[in-house]
Amino acid sequence: MSINRRNFFKVLGVTGLTLATGSALKAKTASPESEKEFSGILFDSTRCLGCQSCEKACAKVNNLPKPTEKPEVGVIRETNETRRTVINTYNTSKGEFSIKKQCMHCNEPACAAACLTQAMYKTKEGPVIWRADKCMGCRYCMVSCPFDVPKFEYHSSNPQIVKCTMCYDRLLEGKIPACVYACTGDALHFGTRKELIKEARRRIQENPDDYEDHIYGEHEAGGTSFLYLTAGPINELGFKNTLQNSSYPSLTKGFLYSVPTIFVLWPSILLGIYEATKNNNSKSESHE
Repeated sequence: MSINRRNFFKVLGVTGLTLATGSALKAKTASPESEKEFSGILFDSTRCLGCQSCEKACAKVNNLPKPTEKPEVGVIRETNETRRTVINTYNTSKGEFSIKKQCMHCNEPACAAACLTQAMYKTKEGPVIWRADKCMGCRYCMVSCPFDVPKFEYHSSNPQIVKCTMCYDRLLEGKIPACVYACTGDALHFGTRKELIKEARRRIQENPDDYEDHIYGEHEAGGTSFLYLTAGPINELGFKNTLQNSSYPSLTKGFLYSVPTIFVLWPSILLGIYEATKNNNSKSESHE
């Protein structure tokens, strides 16, 4: 497969200049939250039955294998290429609780900021999605995610990046995420992020003995669209409690002044190859 040299060096020149001059290459995301409120999901651990209805619904709508493992105290189940959400059970100082894990859908996702081709994308509705037609396979999204969410289908002949999308296709159809729809204990609540935070604070205020005074995801990593109310201490429920409150893309500010040139230019080279190849393929197809 030949690569159009003009396209390659054109892209390489633009991106290389941007990086070399210290201007961070920013992935485009949807409009800021101030312009349109993101949709989100609130999880309440006091209401979770650990029934895995959310897992089963997620597997069904995404054509994934039906979960067979049951939540068990002391056994941590992780999301992977065949399961986009999991339920884990923890024995805490305040009792036993089940916690749902999936993509957090950050307000300013590090995965999207790290993606040079905008394959990982923050939609204006709120969900962070992966777009196969734009991915060049660098997997920077996996490395950059502070929650270790994106997974790669290593054993597939046509591998993809896999993660929860908050049922983005369903949202566009006016439906709610499958996990929320299937929840039998009313542990999951769908709405705008502002509404969910307001509801979470109301529950804490009205039942202070039932909850930790902390909405996980309100500020962590710059804020997320998946929020948690818990009865047990955060550090006993498998949450990462050492995350900064500012968004992780903000860490890249000033980064380019302190790294060797080869590390700065390598992403540009990859992007140049990807764009040149894509443009060349498009021209070939147009002549067929």
